[in-house]
Amino acid sequence: MAGHGHSGASVKKSSEAANDIPTFNAEKLQRNMKVVYYSRTFLSIIGGVIAGILGLTGLSGFILYFLIMAVTSVGLTAKAGFSIHSYFDGWNRVLHDGFLGGLLVCIASLLFVKFIIYLLLFLVKFFLHIYPGFTSFCIFTLFEIILL
Repeated sequence: MAGHGHSGASVKKSSEAANDIPTFNAEKLQRNMKVVYYSRTFLSIIGGVIAGILGLTGLSGFILYFLIMAVTSVGLTAKAGFSIHSYFDGWNRVLHDGFLGGLLVCIASLLFVKFIIYLLLFLVKFFLHIYPGFTSFCIFTLFEIILL
């Protein structure tokens, strides 16, 4: 992550240091925020896929999402060396930004995975009904996938 710019060439007096406002490089701050958004979005997709596969819906799905976002915030803070003000203009950028957008991405990916699972189960049941020998084919294919 990129920090804000310091000019080490000039030495400031103590009266000027009290009035010094930290300056940030806008491009570096914007790049750092992109890292936060991309990390949250990617981990929201992963969390939604995990929740969809495990069947975590309702409160348990939200708990999983909040745990993933907490781990993401701690990871981003650790990546910044726990000196957030060197890389961001406040703690809320790392802790809160992209939180609700990530929740929507997580729900969308959860629904997508659940849809795919239900579609596959429906197709297997459909083929079992039409073609009774499909059971041995499914079992053979499952063993083939596991062994590869």
